[in-house]
Amino acid sequence: MEEMNIAIQVDDVSKVYKLYEKPSDRLKDALHLTKKKPREHHALNHVDISIRKGECVGIIGTNGSGKSTILKIITGVLSPTGGTVTVNGRISALLELGAGFNMEYTGIENVYLNGTMIGFSKEEIDARLQDILDFAEIGEFVNQPVKTYSSGMFVRLAFAVAINIDPEILIVDEALSVGDVFFQSKCYHKFEEFKEQGKTILFVSHDLSTISKYCDRVILLNQGEKLGEGTPRQMIDVYKQVLVGQYKMQQTEADEQTNAGRHTNADGRADAGTQAESRAAESGSRGVSEELEPLEYGTRQATITDYYIEDSRGNTSNTLIKGDEFTVHMTVEFAENLPSPIFAMSIKNPKGIEITGTNTMVEKAFLEPVSAGERKEITFTQRLDLQGGDYLISLGLTGFEGNDFKVYHRLYDVMSISVISDKNTVGYYDMNSKITVRDSKEAKGNVVPYRNKA
Repeated sequence: MEEMNIAIQVDDVSKVYKLYEKPSDRLKDALHLTKKKPREHHALNHVDISIRKGECVGIIGTNGSGKSTILKIITGVLSPTGGTVTVNGRISALLELGAGFNMEYTGIENVYLNGTMIGFSKEEIDARLQDILDFAEIGEFVNQPVKTYSSGMFVRLAFAVAINIDPEILIVDEALSVGDVFFQSKCYHKFEEFKEQGKTILFVSHDLSTISKYCDRVILLNQGEKLGEGTPRQMIDVYKQVLVGQYKMQQTEADEQTNAGRHTNADGRADAGTQAESRAAESGSRGVSEELEPLEYGTRQATITDYYIEDSRGNTSNTLIKGDEFTVHMTVEFAENLPSPIFAMSIKNPKGIEITGTNTMVEKAFLEPVSAGERKEITFTQRLDLQGGDYLISLGLTGFEGNDFKVYHRLYDVMSISVISDKNTVGYYDMNSKITVRDSKEAKGNVVPYRNKA
């Protein structure tokens, strides 16, 4: 029964490319005229992925991690070196710009070409043609060769075809970044429709906010290997470790700490993770919760040793009133001399979408060197205009050493706040609009009619 619920199954898939120093070496290898072995590049290395029907799954990772390769193997564009792929359902794929299109054909001809490749008859494409053209909105250009299209027009037509041929599985590889904001909005609205219809969506994107908003689950690839899978918030936090080169070090530290049986700094003091647990036990009012499972990593050249939230009346509390000021406090101890540390704070919603944040470099609040043994108290005070609800707070301590960006200590999702509100508007923030309504006769003469020039 479980197998019937699987849309895509990737089992132990590898993709290996042979790299040659010069073209003649490739020919000699093909003809077995040389014993010199080419170098091998593992674009994918024994990757397993299982995607259930009706899921919206995102794949993230740095450039060269194998994201596009796995999509091409799933869609049949590439063959794996090893392993198997099983797909249950009709796939519509929007991969690289231009994939599946003949540049000499007109837009209309490419619509029929793509539909035929997917398995539709001419009559079935005829029935969907007007929907495709209405969605693409490229006018008379549909009768021109696509080689004359701008990148924006091209992606409009390609996505219109992919989305309107009633696929059971939609696969998209970063192509939407080319379209304008109005077209992107229309595409994501279609994503929502697909999800409501119980269809499967698999897409690659570097837009982490989009990943957080639309995905039920996220898969993280790095250098051809699957590092993990989980909720968008979990995987995005791990991805940020990978971006700053902290992931492997974090794993090593975790192993060492497990072997030692406790978390300690080099001088034997309990580290910030243990201190956070202690603070949580002491007082839930600080917003620290054992259920948050904060992510912690960094070089530890400096450490965030304490943090809490204070409301407008000076009370330590994570229950805050919308419209009031509140302050995030953190204490930092320095183990080494640092040229110019940057102190940061950010706020996310429970799905992991970053709502806002700032740091001392952006605010030009602190641009000074510090010495080993120093201790700094940092406060972030701001008016709370977030809508009512629950949010997560992350803290960071970073800096530049020459041209190198360093993460000294990060604590993701280390505290929570609950915002109490008697007026929730649309979105994340209240714009605090001043609204006036006047009789139309009084307003006449002051009103400039809006005309869309598009």
